[in-house]
Amino acid sequence: MSFVLESPAFKEGEMIPRRHACDGEDLSPPLRWTDPPAGTKSLALICEDSDAPVMTWIHWVVPFIPPDRRELNEGIPAKETVEGLKQANNSWKRIGWGGPCPPGNKAHRYFFRLYALDSVVEMRSSEGRRGLDRAMSGHMMAETHLMGRYQRA
Repeated sequence: MSFVLESPAFKEGEMIPRRHACDGEDLSPPLRWTDPPAGTKSLALICEDSDAPVMTWIHWVVPFIPPDRRELNEGIPAKETVEGLKQANNSWKRIGWGGPCPPGNKAHRYFFRLYALDSVVEMRSSEGRRGLDRAMSGHMMAETHLMGRYQRA
């Protein structure tokens, strides 16, 4: 069985619609996925821009998604706990989604990485990506990803 992540807003390798970016409405994109492996206790999501000029820029950290959930709706509110999810700080040091906002006019790649975990991670929201990486260590059962691109006009 394959663990697959997709979005009704864009396909693998395609452009992310402007409504999900900083120069649009800055709404988190809708995501959906197939069943994770048996025994999954929680899911976690990271969205990152590894084409950022100085360091990998983290756009979204969701350290807890219930294991029976199969989608995230568009426009998840920027709250630490919302709709059964727990969100953490992104690279702007804000909770929730921060849309693509690449400098200049070069397209960047945005990787949405979804992890199936054999435990529920414990971390403070202020710890962001580093805290999630530390909490997930040794608990990843499967990973899937979706890559979209964005270029500012």
